[in-house]
Amino acid sequence: MNNNLKNLGFDSWFQDQLNKSKLEQFQIARITSVHKESYSVTNGDHEIYAEVTGKLMFSADSPMDFPTVGDFCFVQILDDNSLAIIHEILPRKSILKRKTAGKKVEFQAIGANIDFAFIVQSLNADFNLRRLERYLVMVREGNIEPVFLLSKCDLLDENEVHQKINEIYREIPDAQVFAFSNETNDGLAEIKNLLATGKTFCLLGSSGVGKTTLLNNLLGKELLATKEIREKDDKGKHTTTNRQLLILENGSMIIDTPGMRELGNIGVESGINEVFEDIAELETQCKFNDCSHAQEIGCAILEALENGELSEERYQNYVKMQKESEHYEMSYLEKKKKYKELGKLYKSVQKHNRKNKGL
Repeated sequence: MNNNLKNLGFDSWFQDQLNKSKLEQFQIARITSVHKESYSVTNGDHEIYAEVTGKLMFSADSPMDFPTVGDFCFVQILDDNSLAIIHEILPRKSILKRKTAGKKVEFQAIGANIDFAFIVQSLNADFNLRRLERYLVMVREGNIEPVFLLSKCDLLDENEVHQKINEIYREIPDAQVFAFSNETNDGLAEIKNLLATGKTFCLLGSSGVGKTTLLNNLLGKELLATKEIREKDDKGKHTTTNRQLLILENGSMIIDTPGMRELGNIGVESGINEVFEDIAELETQCKFNDCSHAQEIGCAILEALENGELSEERYQNYVKMQKESEHYEMSYLEKKKKYKELGKLYKSVQKHNRKNKGL
């Protein structure tokens, strides 16, 4: 495998999954940005406008079957490196996904083949442990290593910063946490040291927490536009409007994502169990297998809540996320079943019409 692909993160894991016979017909490229009906890809030498084949488009059962930022794909490169045709998505090592915003119950792929997720919250009004847990479930479900970055540390004194960090450690003991300031550059050197060559990172967080400014600082230039936040509520507008993969000078890669106002999760049982491992373990210690954790004698959850071993807020977030995930997954599977039945009916009608035409 050529060095260009290795530099793009195409490591031994991908090589082990690769159907090498297809290299006679196709090249491998990585998706660097997603637009409404087109893509940009790179093969390490050229950034190329790209489109998917009709076969890939019409065989897709859900948005997850389309390329997303960070995907490696089999492509044909045409017209002197001015056009790429995407034929197939290669297996994904990791995938960051969420429920689409609004009432629609569908998966939305945010990025693929990500090694580390920088989960950014500001240390002022945006700081929220429950939202951090939501991001953490999403990241763990996708097989991605999380790193918490706390921005605007210049707005608090040192003791207040340590207090916020310790709040995270109490709930998530194995967390990696770094406080920084885009204004004073405090902590930026430590973040830059995390950016390993050939590894892919992504930035997650609400609008207004300083993700775009941080990215410009990591890039070492004002590549992306930033916007002021509203003073009354510390909220910002979406500066990033589409997902894109950017390559830094040291060879690391960062996927920038729009700020997320909704963090719905579908079918994230493994992510929830990993993030809330302590609660899952307590449930196994209850006296009764069908314990509702409401009033039963011998309930380990109630005992942990009473003696302060488990916080009420953390437990309620766990219950809420479980119910939400199960509800969305059920709705999603019901919709998939309905579409499958409609597809069978459509094919049956087509077959019937062809048969009648042959008479």
